[in-house]
Amino acid sequence: PRLCPPAAALQRRLPLLCQAAGPPPDPVSAERSLVWGPGLEAALTMPVRYFYMQAVSAAGQNFTRSPPGRTQFKVEIKALSSSEIIRIHIPSLLDRNDGSFLILYRMYGSVNEGLKIEVLYGNEHVAQSPYILKGPVYHEYCECPEEDSQTWQNILSCPSQEPQVTKDFTSFPTINLQRMLHEVPTRFGQTRGAIVHYTVLNNHIYRRSIGKYTDFKMFSDEMLLSLARKVRLPDVEFYLNVGDWPMEHRTANDTPGPIPIISWCGSVDSRDLVLPTYDITRSTLETLRGVTNDLLSIQGNTGPFWHNKTELAFFRGRDSREERLQLVQLSKENPELLDAGITGYFFFRDKEKELGKAQLMGFFDFFKYKYQVNVDGTVAAYRFPYLMLGDCLVLKQASQFYEHFYSELKPWKHYIPIKRSLGDLLEKIKWAKENDDEARKIAKEGQLVARELLQPHRLYCYYYKVFQKYAKHQANKPEIRDGMELLPQPDNSASICHCHRKKPLREDL
Repeated sequence: PRLCPPAAALQRRLPLLCQAAGPPPDPVSAERSLVWGPGLEAALTMPVRYFYMQAVSAAGQNFTRSPPGRTQFKVEIKALSSSEIIRIHIPSLLDRNDGSFLILYRMYGSVNEGLKIEVLYGNEHVAQSPYILKGPVYHEYCECPEEDSQTWQNILSCPSQEPQVTKDFTSFPTINLQRMLHEVPTRFGQTRGAIVHYTVLNNHIYRRSIGKYTDFKMFSDEMLLSLARKVRLPDVEFYLNVGDWPMEHRTANDTPGPIPIISWCGSVDSRDLVLPTYDITRSTLETLRGVTNDLLSIQGNTGPFWHNKTELAFFRGRDSREERLQLVQLSKENPELLDAGITGYFFFRDKEKELGKAQLMGFFDFFKYKYQVNVDGTVAAYRFPYLMLGDCLVLKQASQFYEHFYSELKPWKHYIPIKRSLGDLLEKIKWAKENDDEARKIAKEGQLVARELLQPHRLYCYYYKVFQKYAKHQANKPEIRDGMELLPQPDNSASICHCHRKKPLREDL
């Protein structure tokens, strides 16, 4: 058995996925195939741990399609010590349809000695299997934060900086907490009513709601508690907007100037600091538990291979923006290019009779179609990251709104841009049909960058970077304010573990 290489080394192997090769005539070579990823790191605790496998032929070529005999791959994970009983949920391997596989597992307990991960092809060990994760290996609900944040970031191979975070904070050289305490409730709490005021102090999380519409705080609550179990958070006091629209529209030249509201969505005419959306936050926390359309599972459900997909642009969604209605009208007039339908009417109920109502369909079925149209909803369409992970070409409407990762994407490299008015949509669909190789290349580039940026551990990195930067810009010390309550960590049987970083209590000595 060989210990897993450090996360940074594993990351360096990622580009191997991109090496195209003709379909190799040889069978799969268990020895030459590759296994890597964060789920082979003992110290990298996630709600769901995951790693990757690339099938390689005996001649050393990466498979670029699902290899023959792919059902012979299997993974077994168990505690190193027979005295440690632990439940581990390991679903079927996710076949990513390009010669690579994604392996997920969720631990329902921690182990002190470690884990043994066997990756097999038939009865042969794949790559350096078995992988030994020397303990302790903690599960999601174990409270055992790493005190040194840089050590934790190194374990996760966090990037040294996030371009969007750097850009967001340029408007806020200093953050005056006293000013925010007086201004936020009156400016935003009474009008929007969707603000949650948080203070993190000594790695404990306190909060109070400002306004009536703060139910979505359950996602931010859970993510903050999850982070605090893994790493010591800096002391911060901030205001999270849990509504749809960004809030702060003052510019740096205004008097008074803007204040740093944190939101799940940004826009070109606002100054909000952007976190990953509640949707992909929930996806990360609830994989293999409360959701099926999550950022990992979707990668094994990307529909037929490119050449077997239906050559139409596709859209299904609610009527949350007028351009979506235009899309349906275009579809009626050009059924040979576009299949678009509204699945629920709320904003434009008078249009249902004219445009009709489409049946709901499973999200994975979207990927039967070669081209996906992404049109804004009330703000940025939160389906976009999921569409990017599919094996399809995304046609993205020009938008004032953005999510945390958009700044890393380039039009015509990762997706096809379309005008806000949709005036060039048909022309772009025709271009894609006539330039299939180029369209395929853009779809693949988009998928690869989404796979990299939207890995769950990268979302944890991003959250931490926002709070780290925020803490450095604070001009005052965070305080526990009137009306705040402590958010407790889970203390039931599901959270039991023996954290090696905590000193034993006196009675335990």
